[in-house]
Amino acid sequence: MKRRTFFKKGSLIAAGAGLLSPFDLLAGDNSRHSNLPKQGKRAKNIIFMVSDGMSMGTLTLADLMLRRKEGRSSNWMSLYNKGTVNRALMDTASANALVTDSAAGSSSWGGGVRVNNGALNVNPDGSFNKPILQKFKEAGKSVGCVTSVPITHATPAGFCVNVASRNDQPIIAEEYLKLEFDVMMGAGTEFFSKEDRKDAVDLFQKFAQKGYTIVKSRRELQGLSSTSGSPLLGVFHKGGLPYVVDVQSSKDLTNRIPSLAEMTRAAIRRLSQNKDGFVMQIEGGAVDWAAHANDAPALIYEQIAFDEAIADVIDFAEKDGETLVIITTDHGNGNPGLFSSDKKFDLLQTVKQSNNWVINRIKPDYTPSKLIDHIHAAQGFAINQEEAQEILRYYQGANAKSVPVDVFARIASKYTGVAFGSTGHSSDFVELMMYGPGADQLPQFVKNIDLHNFMLDATAVNAPRA
Repeated sequence: MKRRTFFKKGSLIAAGAGLLSPFDLLAGDNSRHSNLPKQGKRAKNIIFMVSDGMSMGTLTLADLMLRRKEGRSSNWMSLYNKGTVNRALMDTASANALVTDSAAGSSSWGGGVRVNNGALNVNPDGSFNKPILQKFKEAGKSVGCVTSVPITHATPAGFCVNVASRNDQPIIAEEYLKLEFDVMMGAGTEFFSKEDRKDAVDLFQKFAQKGYTIVKSRRELQGLSSTSGSPLLGVFHKGGLPYVVDVQSSKDLTNRIPSLAEMTRAAIRRLSQNKDGFVMQIEGGAVDWAAHANDAPALIYEQIAFDEAIADVIDFAEKDGETLVIITTDHGNGNPGLFSSDKKFDLLQTVKQSNNWVINRIKPDYTPSKLIDHIHAAQGFAINQEEAQEILRYYQGANAKSVPVDVFARIASKYTGVAFGSTGHSSDFVELMMYGPGADQLPQFVKNIDLHNFMLDATAVNAPRA
């Protein structure tokens, strides 16, 4: 964006700010901008990308790492630098709190109404808000979700279902079966496998009976026919996918676990066969998990993995010319930042394992020296004897358990320079950008609920507005 244009728009926003009541920003307010501009050129497709729990510090750390390690900017920041996208800030509150969770955050986009934390498109009075992928599916478009955490998790589910509690993931998996969406990929085998479900129902078999192609490994995903039009269910791991930094250090995991970018490319190939277009959500869900754990190695490389998927999406959209790309997050988490020397931060260029990997492999019989060696081999720095003894206290005695994540993160931060403000979500306004048809209609500040109608208007889909 040209400097003069930027300041011209900024002045207009500043002038209009006094017209907005401060109460418009409170949690629970479902009013929306009445002056959202009408769309010009319509989008045939929408790709909605969510780096779940991405504080601004997370975006910064990933960009700094790529600059130091590879001599290039992140794809996200490159889009800003080129001025080819429209950028805004977004308010992320839920119906009952200034600090949202992922269920309410995604439901604000999916249903267009703020709901209480923990709910998926279900209002406090029990009424439903129809999820946006159901609206697009009824309009004839192909729809789907891709994530690095369970496909039944809060963020993809917020685009898809009406369920009172985000924790009812076995029920969410059953709802997906009923909805017959075109592509669903991520983790969470325990919600589909008869061996893990309490009701012993084999949902994999039921999806196959409905004509779905089922893939459970990276190799199977890579072997898919590029021209097959059958619906696709890909579930690649129990729980969430292992952190990218751990996958990269394991030949076995590398062979079994697809990257977010690989899943994204496969989904686009499948969904784009529909002449009437498609709408999909892509989530870097493990960014949020790493932020909760204050796990700097996991966080940075999960964000970089999400950034690699951005490159594939923008490449498709540039060639296609009919795709609106929306890239954002549902809330901040952890508020990490670099607070020390470049030299310390550079240790993370060669880190081999996440904090999670390190913590879960510490044994009660470790000596301080053994623990020091264990951490050094995995992460490249050597803690001192006192720090080793502090960690080992959690693994020894009658009430032994693993070291709390924030304790390990606090010690590690002395050597990497990356520190966190908390292990929870924040109320920060978050980054939002758009590329493609309709992107020029993005105001510079929006509420999360505004995006529901924005997407419907961008595609001119004749469905009830929220």
